[in-house]
Amino acid sequence: MFNKLKKMFSGENIISIDEFKRIELKVAKILKAERVEGSNKLLKLEVDLGEKRQIVAGIAKNYSAEELIGREIIIVANLKSKPLFGLKSNGMLLAASSPDGPVLLMPDKEVSPGSKIN
Repeated sequence: MFNKLKKMFSGENIISIDEFKRIELKVAKILKAERVEGSNKLLKLEVDLGEKRQIVAGIAKNYSAEELIGREIIIVANLKSKPLFGLKSNGMLLAASSPDGPVLLMPDKEVSPGSKIN
């Protein structure tokens, strides 16, 4: 634990502006959502970010599939695909950590799907 804290405060966790610019943060609109069979925390989301994409997210304990449809979220769009429970996840949604579980980050006004976050 001490080494982890030491690393965090030593500047080793700092990234350059060029590294940050490589991350594509975009607005995505949730078109479909459903629970992943066999998991109590995963939801499969179909999102629109100018193109349709599937994302698998560990938010089912805090959000029902039904309440997510139509919401806009922020995603990392250029993350390497990863299989989760046999499903391909093509991005990662952004959520804040709270004692009660993840809290989705969302625009406070409607914007076009695929809008880039600067």
